[in-house]
Amino acid sequence: MKSPEVFGTVANRYASQLGLCYLQTPASFSLAKTIHSHMITSGFHPRSHILNRMIDVYCKSSRIIYARNLFDKIPDPDVISRTSLVSAYSLSGNIKKAGEMFEETPLSIRDSVFYNAMITGYSRNEDGHACIKLFRQILRDEFRPDNFTFTSVLGGLTLIVDREMQCKQIYCMVLKSGTGFVTSVLNALVSVYVNCALMFEARKLFDEMNENDELSLTTMVTGYVRNDELDAARELVDGMSEKLGVAWNAMISGYVHHGRYKEAFNMYRKMYFMGIKMDEFTYTSIISGCAHGGLFQLGKQMHCYVLRTEDKPTPDFSLPVNNALVTLYWKCDKVDWAREICNNMPVRDLVSWNAILSGYVNAGRIDEGRLFFREMPERNHLTWTVMISGLAQNGFGEEGLKLFNQMKSEGFEPCDYAFAGAITSCALLGALENGRQLHAQLVRLGFDSSLSAGNALITMYARCGAMEAANALFRMMPCVDSVSWNAIIAALGQHGHGVQALELFEQMLKAGILPDRITFLTILSACSHAGLVREGQYFFNSMHRLYGITPGEDHYACLVDLLCRAGKLLEAKDVITSMPFEPGAPVWEALLLVVGLMEM
Repeated sequence: MKSPEVFGTVANRYASQLGLCYLQTPASFSLAKTIHSHMITSGFHPRSHILNRMIDVYCKSSRIIYARNLFDKIPDPDVISRTSLVSAYSLSGNIKKAGEMFEETPLSIRDSVFYNAMITGYSRNEDGHACIKLFRQILRDEFRPDNFTFTSVLGGLTLIVDREMQCKQIYCMVLKSGTGFVTSVLNALVSVYVNCALMFEARKLFDEMNENDELSLTTMVTGYVRNDELDAARELVDGMSEKLGVAWNAMISGYVHHGRYKEAFNMYRKMYFMGIKMDEFTYTSIISGCAHGGLFQLGKQMHCYVLRTEDKPTPDFSLPVNNALVTLYWKCDKVDWAREICNNMPVRDLVSWNAILSGYVNAGRIDEGRLFFREMPERNHLTWTVMISGLAQNGFGEEGLKLFNQMKSEGFEPCDYAFAGAITSCALLGALENGRQLHAQLVRLGFDSSLSAGNALITMYARCGAMEAANALFRMMPCVDSVSWNAIIAALGQHGHGVQALELFEQMLKAGILPDRITFLTILSACSHAGLVREGQYFFNSMHRLYGITPGEDHYACLVDLLCRAGKLLEAKDVITSMPFEPGAPVWEALLLVVGLMEM
């Protein structure tokens, strides 16, 4: 039997060796296992502080099974080892196991650190209600919450609080606890206010803080951006003394999201000249701005810059940036280039695959889209929806319906966009009964208020001749957009109700919905079917004069069709000769079709 002095020396040696294992690396875990094995083979029986340290090392190395096996061999484990396991289970996402460990722990040995670990676990796993429930239990058990408790509780509250009164109650509780001066607690409070869209209150608290750190500044900027207060966010960013890349990224992302591309690019240039480090979030936002703004050349320049400056990008960097580049190229009609980027990516995910599929479908390259869809290593709801909608939009209605049914048979629950694609397929096929069945399913699943599905239903009912159903559906829709108005105006025009179509157009303008180029196509078509020559000419001339929309070849074709149907062939000829571009097939088809009908 070893003397206490010898035992103490051995214990201290093991403790110091375990101290080398706290870095979360594979080497740390390997060293811990080696030390543990040596203890066993040497016959050393460690006391609680060594066991606790060993359990903590295993937990921090994400080897929870090893930690739990060691824990289960301890006759009377203390609160320190229990806290380590609660934290480890929470970090791994196994909040149920963490809760079981918490409940098994006697009240007599619990302390504030133990409670904080469990509250942090609930907060990290986005269970705000469990956070509040446990916080109330802490108060009932007469434990005094500290600043760590409040920081974790407020993190959970951010997920569920949505009213101003609740925020004020929480603030009062923080002040009474004496933690109202702690930066981490105040940051969490600011986050709660931001989540409730109470930006005035959040800014007031932010300005009253003794110290604004990176987190509080970033929270305020992202809060302003999320609540569409971009000018307030910019004012805050411009006043920062620190170069916080996260805040600048949030600002750029906000500009892109709101279509303010020029300001986003100016922000990026300023960021570059100030020497603020750019990361994957910066580049993805800027490249997305180029994609949505149709700025292909600028996007190519960004691509070149990334290749030149990022010599050895990590997967965390390269994957989102490459996905943004794939989207840029297909949105700018360079699908083959997008595919080449995708093929050369070291790592690909569903975003990559779906982007290429979207490119093929939007370019009308359905055969390649079908082949790519079949070869995809994995699929999600978006994959199926893109393919179903693509088939419908390119005239393959029957195939679109079959794919919709296959989607359901493979266990994917269709979303409203997938339903919209299937309903469009019914419109192409004139399959009224199938369309009605899909409508019933939409109602049963709670998608009846969906804008995309509602617009598809209007078109489907109209094309199948059920104008009353189309009209009733339009009147009942809780929210309509320009697509909805275009659909019902087109439906009335196609069925010869030109006057009603024009009346509905006037209602659309009164509702504050601005017409787009599709609206004018539907109006000109309605005038043509109803023989409303003067009205059609008026609307054609008002396109650019009143709404700044330059007529395209399809608009000229509609006008030629309108004039020819009314027997005004000379005027139709004048329109063709006055076109700012060479007339193509649609214009000549409109002219020849009507002339052919007149000669029959």
